[in-house]
Amino acid sequence: MMETLFHIGAILFGFLLRLGIPLGVTMLLGWVLRRLDTQWQREGQMLRPAAKASEEDLLSIPCWQIRDCPAALREACPAYQQSETPCWELLRDPDGRLQQKCLSCQVFLAAPMPVAA
Repeated sequence: MMETLFHIGAILFGFLLRLGIPLGVTMLLGWVLRRLDTQWQREGQMLRPAAKASEEDLLSIPCWQIRDCPAALREACPAYQQSETPCWELLRDPDGRLQQKCLSCQVFLAAPMPVAA
């Protein structure tokens, strides 16, 4: 009788080692990865607040509001003074090239592509 209980206990212990621990580790890893994904999603949304707005919203909102420019910076900005012209057109280099900061700006990226006539 004692020997039978020992064998049953050994089988259950082996079953736990063979299946229980890998399942537990897999479940723990899945939980950690879900939490990390949620955290990264939250951080991504905080870094790109303008990305949540639709394309039409970005075109109707002045760039200084999207970029949350302080008042002192706005007053010196040509885009603030000439709000009817897109900001990247006013901030071109003297040779006509777009500035590097414009190429990664959400306002510029959301603008519709010009259609060649």
